[in-house]
Amino acid sequence: MTRTIVASATREIIIGFDQPFCVIGERINPTGRKKLAAEMIAGNFDTVIRDALEQAACGATMLDVNAGVTAVDPNATEPALLVQTLEIVQGLVDLPLSIDSSVTAAIEAALKVAKGRPLVNSVTGEEEKLEAILPLVKKYDVPVVAISNDETGISMDPDVRFAVAKKIVERCADFGIPAHDVVVDPLVMPIGALGDAGRQVFALLRRLREELKVNTTCGLSNISFGLPHRHGINAAFIPMVIGAGMTSAIMNPVRPQEMEAVRGANVLNGTDENCTNWIRTYKDYKAAEGGQAIAAPTQVNTPGEGNGNGARRRGGREARMARG
Repeated sequence: MTRTIVASATREIIIGFDQPFCVIGERINPTGRKKLAAEMIAGNFDTVIRDALEQAACGATMLDVNAGVTAVDPNATEPALLVQTLEIVQGLVDLPLSIDSSVTAAIEAALKVAKGRPLVNSVTGEEEKLEAILPLVKKYDVPVVAISNDETGISMDPDVRFAVAKKIVERCADFGIPAHDVVVDPLVMPIGALGDAGRQVFALLRRLREELKVNTTCGLSNISFGLPHRHGINAAFIPMVIGAGMTSAIMNPVRPQEMEAVRGANVLNGTDENCTNWIRTYKDYKAAEGGQAIAAPTQVNTPGEGNGNGARRRGGREARMARG
């Protein structure tokens, strides 16, 4: 069974087909958030701190950390800012982290200070990227997100995206990186622009699971881009991609409707043993006026909920589409 191990200094999480769905909190990312970008440039991390604690409290399994605040000379500015942001976040929560950058120097700088076993986000099928990122992945013995695009861009043909994913997995093997440490992002297209985007990704996920035997992730909210009431679409999409074989997603854990879908899918998929997490989270559930759901909040310092491996201790070393 394919298992991808990620860890903080004190907490280990397994991403796998037989594990609860891994929720990678997306909010520590200034892309499309002008206020957050301005704060980070000014050295103000109040929003970063708030987002880290809130996502952990709402049940995120991991947190994605991105410091891409500017397109102007990111090689000069991003490494130090990413390191600073990463150190702040890992000082606040015991969740494993995803180091999110398109700047190779920033990824390497972050890997030097990261505790545990973070996830590198990401590498593409572009040869230049493969040659830059994969040696770092091997050196620091960490898993990596493989995004299914290459020098030709993002193909609308799911067979081409599968071929790119296969190429990346094979190139990883050339560097001594096993397939279980490759988490493929098959690239979810907006359903409002491409009517068969849902069917495409469901078919791709089954192939990635059955043929390449790799774990998978995505920018979940891409599916609803441009549509009204996006969270309704996202919530419907979650159990469908989980049923097709997706094992993680970069998403907003602060949205109750979407987290309910994750938790419900874990129950129905058999990865929430004895419905323990569902019962713990919703035992005080009440229906509010207007049909809104109210559930007892998840406690801070109990993230990675439902993952039976979350409490285990672990030592050791410590481009893309908009993710909504």
